[in-house]
Amino acid sequence: MARQPRLSLPGVVHLLVQRGHNGGAIVHDETDVEQLRQILHAAAREQQVALHAYALLPRRLLVLATPASAEGISRMMQAIGRRHAAAFNHRHGRSGALWDGRFRSALIEDGEPTLQVLCLIDADPAEDGQRPLCGNRAHRSGASPRDPGLVDPPAYWQLGNTPFEREARYRERLTEPVPQAQGRALQRALTRSAPYGSAAFIARLGLLAGRELQPRPRGRPPRAR
Repeated sequence: MARQPRLSLPGVVHLLVQRGHNGGAIVHDETDVEQLRQILHAAAREQQVALHAYALLPRRLLVLATPASAEGISRMMQAIGRRHAAAFNHRHGRSGALWDGRFRSALIEDGEPTLQVLCLIDADPAEDGQRPLCGNRAHRSGASPRDPGLVDPPAYWQLGNTPFEREARYRERLTEPVPQAQGRALQRALTRSAPYGSAAFIARLGLLAGRELQPRPRGRPPRAR
C-alpha cells in the first residue's frame, strides 16, 4: 500500500519528533548541542516557520512550530537533518546515517491541546533518565532567560492579560501532569502522523486535506441485520 503524503498545513501548530538512527546519539557534547540549536533556528527563519518550543535530547529532537506555508515544515526538517548530519559526522570522524528515517509529525489543535504539548516540552521531558541538553527550560514560567528565537503560540497568550498573569498560570500548568489517556492519544497521533485535538478539529483538517483523518476501528465492520 502506498504511503499517504505527510499532512502539513500553514497556520496550524505542528509537533515534530526526529530520532537518532537505531536509537543512536544525535549530540555528544555542548558543541554539538549549540551547533544543532543554531541550525534549528537558521532553518526555521529561512522557511518562515515560527518556533514555539524545542528540546534537544541525547537521541531525540522535539520541536513545536507553526509554518507559514505547507512546505515549510518539511523543508526546515530536511535542512536540519542534512546540515547537522554533515557537521556531526565531520567533527566526530564518522560516516553514515545520523537520523532514523523520516521525522514524525502531528498537527495540534490550538487552545488546550497546544498548551498540553507546550507543557510536555517545556517541562524538560526525560529520555532514559537523561534531561534535555538544550531547550526552553520553562522560560515562560519566568524560571530562566528567554530564547529570543521563540514565538509564543496564541494558546499561551490566552492565559492572561499581562506577562505576570501568563507566567503565573503557566507555572501552575507545568506542575500538573498531562493525564495518561491524553499522553497516549498524542503518542498515537505522532505514530500515525495524525492530528491531535477534538473530533471537530480532525474533521475540519480532513476536509482541507481531502482525505479521512479519523482512524477507523480495528476489525471487520459489523454485519447489517
